[in-house]
Amino acid sequence: MNEFSVIIEKDEDGYFIASVPALHGCHTQAKSLDTLMTRIKEAIELCLEVEKPISNEFIGVQKVAVNA
Repeated sequence: MNEFSVIIEKDEDGYFIASVPALHGCHTQAKSLDTLMTRIKEAIELCLEVEKPISNEFIGVQKVAVNA
């Protein structure tokens, strides 16, 4: 059993977007979190068929303020 860190965001249209940093191009979206979790598990399984995960450790999220 493998475990992966999944980053979840919500876009301006209300969709939840999940991505897996350890697997390049592994992402999906859905209108609900339940559906999102089902879809990201499927996406991870498909990505693992064609690539090996890179080693990384999720540390956290940091806000950075800049003048724009």
